[in-house]
Amino acid sequence: MAEVLTAPPSGRPALVLNADYRPLSYYPLSLWPWQEVVKAVFLDRVDVIAEYDYVVRSPSTEFRLPSVIALRDFVRQDRPPAFTRFNVFLRDGFQCAYCGAQDQLTFDHVTPRSKGGRTTWDNIVAACSPCNLKKGNKLLNQTDLHLLRRPFRPNNYQLQETGRRFPPNHLHETWMDYLYWDVELES
Repeated sequence: MAEVLTAPPSGRPALVLNADYRPLSYYPLSLWPWQEVVKAVFLDRVDVIAEYDYVVRSPSTEFRLPSVIALRDFVRQDRPPAFTRFNVFLRDGFQCAYCGAQDQLTFDHVTPRSKGGRTTWDNIVAACSPCNLKKGNKLLNQTDLHLLRRPFRPNNYQLQETGRRFPPNHLHETWMDYLYWDVELES
């Protein structure tokens, strides 16, 4: 029997799938709060794929709270990703491009702006504070630092693939069939 909620189900987001049953995004994972899910269900914009073992009630109806929903209309994902600090960190796997450290991340202009470097995908990398300070306002050939990987302009697919390596702390069991983390399938 499902548990009946008397208070708002604050910790019950729903995994949002595109119309092709793939998550809209892996990192951050596409989740909607329960209020948006209930609204989308009543507006007939989504299909309920799986449910929590919780019932929500209004004066006129009751239903189980959805845990996985799929959009009825396909959302195209072919526009280039935004050039943001977060997306640079995601492209670089949340690691310093010089030493691989994962702490104290900032970003660095490979060619400093004072030497003609621009703030673009091809010139910005994630860097830990010690490497960033060590490099300072110099060109790479003036330091003993070396790039572990060249910066590049990623597409959405590349960012999503990188994001799959960083699953969130909480994954509800009803989401697992729709999240293709690096798990070996049984034969």
